[in-house]
Amino acid sequence: METESMDCESYGTHHFSSTTKTHAVVTNIVGPAATSVYELLECPVCTFSMYPPLHQCQNGHTFCSTCKVRVHNRCPTCRQELGDIRCLALEKVAESLELPCKYFNLGCPEIFPYYSKLKHESVCNFRPYGCPYTLAPSVLGMGPVYMAFLRFMGDEEEARRYSYSLEVGGSGRKLTWEGTPRSIRDSHRKVRDSNDGLIIERNMALFFSGGDRKELKLRVTGKIWKELHSADSGVCMPNMSS
Repeated sequence: METESMDCESYGTHHFSSTTKTHAVVTNIVGPAATSVYELLECPVCTFSMYPPLHQCQNGHTFCSTCKVRVHNRCPTCRQELGDIRCLALEKVAESLELPCKYFNLGCPEIFPYYSKLKHESVCNFRPYGCPYTLAPSVLGMGPVYMAFLRFMGDEEEARRYSYSLEVGGSGRKLTWEGTPRSIRDSHRKVRDSNDGLIIERNMALFFSGGDRKELKLRVTGKIWKELHSADSGVCMPNMSS
């Protein structure tokens, strides 16, 4: 960026001022032009968007106020010694920018002035959220998991007459699975590949094991019951004694 194209003011031993005043109508910058200007507002050190006060070296290279402290008074681009030159022109240009929310690719249709865009993005309804399953390294990962399920000594039709639950607990927490038993005729691989059972990711399993979370000591309990159908109401009543 050439210094001739910027109207800057120095806060130091040197002062620069313009002797000619011009009047112009400021219009909002949108579209590809806004994108090009937006790139100028990216700090070359941290690559984040810059907000006032914006600083520049004597050769016109800009950077954010946070990184000005980090570069030890040397321009990160040309290595010239820094002064206290504030780039007022670029700050004014930023005021006229209108840009889409950075989560537009996730569905946000909003467009905001540059200086209010950051505030919106912190509360945008389309922003990513942290996974509530904090012990899982990745919901798409290939990490080890442990699975428990129940197979019924009979065919599939008989198995559907029953329900069962499995429970694992530890450290004051419980994880329960409830479902319909699989027939003994279904192979172990078939049941496993269908994910039809109590599935515990390794970190969660170590959590339930207690201690220093280095040794796996899971205790899984379960129960099975037969569903009794009431002829009058058509309601399924569990027979816990079965």
